[in-house]
Amino acid sequence: MLRLILLGPPGAGKGTQAARICEKYGIPHVSTGDIFRKHIKEGTDFGKKAQEYMNRGELVPDDLVIEIAKARLLEEDCQNGFLLDGFPRTVYQAEQLDKFLNEENLSIDKVLNIDVDKEVLMTRLIGRRVCRNCGATYHVITMRPEKEGICDICGGELYQRSDDTAATVENRIEVYAAQTMPLIEYYNNLGKIARIDGGAELEDVFGEIVQVLGD
Repeated sequence: MLRLILLGPPGAGKGTQAARICEKYGIPHVSTGDIFRKHIKEGTDFGKKAQEYMNRGELVPDDLVIEIAKARLLEEDCQNGFLLDGFPRTVYQAEQLDKFLNEENLSIDKVLNIDVDKEVLMTRLIGRRVCRNCGATYHVITMRPEKEGICDICGGELYQRSDDTAATVENRIEVYAAQTMPLIEYYNNLGKIARIDGGAELEDVFGEIVQVLGD
């Protein structure tokens, strides 16, 4: 039973590693980004509000994020552990999460911080392309589809997300550094941080994570 938090700037490869972690340890992947996109796709009031902030490369306000995250963690599949991805993003959110977990007699076991240089992040994100139909991810340099602009899996159209343009990406990284980096100090003081070298090859990154968490 593991209760984990995955930290790292946009483009750090959190989604890829999260999927592998959840498969190996049998815990659900709780991604606030996925939750936001679900609401946006369904056109809910929350989705419309979240879209405005995400399009500008800004973080969704704390109180909105906290409420939706708490509701998700109370669902049945999270009773035996979870991996939080994209939450918490501020010290205030972390404090509210700890308060919520304490009320449930629970606590976070480990915080995995995937660290990557800014230049690498910019290259990764600006070149990212996503399938409009199934959500599969590609890259114009490192993971090209067999046919340009077409998804290998379902044949859907590939597009660049509005928050993956150069100006927005740089703003996202700056916002992350300013508002989220203090989380590292917060969790380090609690003795729960583990630094992971996100600039390494995917297999090496996952190997380091497994070494930290154990078999």
